[in-house]
Amino acid sequence: MAAIHGKDTKPEMVVRRWLWRHGYRYRLNHPRLPGRPDIVMRKYKTCIFVNGCFWHGHEGCRFYTIPKTNREFWVEKVERNRERDLRVRNKLTMMGWRCITIWECELKPKLREKTLESLAYTLNKMYLKDYGAKLYEIPDQEQLLAAETE
Repeated sequence: MAAIHGKDTKPEMVVRRWLWRHGYRYRLNHPRLPGRPDIVMRKYKTCIFVNGCFWHGHEGCRFYTIPKTNREFWVEKVERNRERDLRVRNKLTMMGWRCITIWECELKPKLREKTLESLAYTLNKMYLKDYGAKLYEIPDQEQLLAAETE
């Protein structure tokens, strides 16, 4: 298990490279936020978690299988990880952050482009929801045109 790293994993690097190539800017593992999210996008007030299917217990995924040896340990470990993930997401939500979870299996070559395009769609929709109304605000008062008289 010493070879398992929590940062700069291959799935995380796939997401980061795609975001950067498409003009999205972010910070990594922000120390002031609970759970130190993998990717923090302050402009969108969004945290992105790139989770491994095995370590975070992705239900219904073929990559999430409990090992046959020391089964109790692994079941408890994955359950603790799930509970921690839920606690962290709740804290971030209460702080006004949105949380997006991308699973390792969603970044396999067949699904990768669809997953990342849907991420971009979600981020743009969030941005327009938050700032679009301010950008395209229509004044309530009727303004007279220069050619009109009162």
